[in-house]
Amino acid sequence: MITIKACTIEDVDALRDISIETFTDTFEAENDPEHLAAYLERAYNMPQLECELSNPDSQFFFAYVDGRVAGYLKVNAKDAQTEVMGDEVFELERIYVRRAFQGSGVGKALYDRAVSCARELDKREIWLGVWEHNHKALAFYKKHGFVQTGAHTFYMGDDAQADLIMAKRLRP
Repeated sequence: MITIKACTIEDVDALRDISIETFTDTFEAENDPEHLAAYLERAYNMPQLECELSNPDSQFFFAYVDGRVAGYLKVNAKDAQTEVMGDEVFELERIYVRRAFQGSGVGKALYDRAVSCARELDKREIWLGVWEHNHKALAFYKKHGFVQTGAHTFYMGDDAQADLIMAKRLRP
């Protein structure tokens, strides 16, 4: 059984650990180790994560399976979004699942929680950015009704990469 729980500032150590682990597992094979290390240090240092956890317009959730943290989710509203998209839209910034739990429904459970958060706030649309070479994630989001609406630059260290902007309409 998968249980989803909101993270608090007390979860910052566990959040840092799973963030680094899952990001590394997902992207290390296709990226320069120096660029990856620079990104991990910038994105997942303790002050950065504490700031994100303290932002009232961002939420983090852990997915638990048999008492173990199996994955996590980060969503953003209003000015916490990584791109200026307006108040009617909601960002699904991160879904990461530990390798041992991939294919077990954890990603879908986290995705469902993101959509629930957007609906609770009566958002018109949910959007995300996904690396153009992350074919597994692209397939997952397309399966759930997302379509590409644009692109933006994502920096892995000093390496400029293309993220596809994908969106899904939640209401008219």
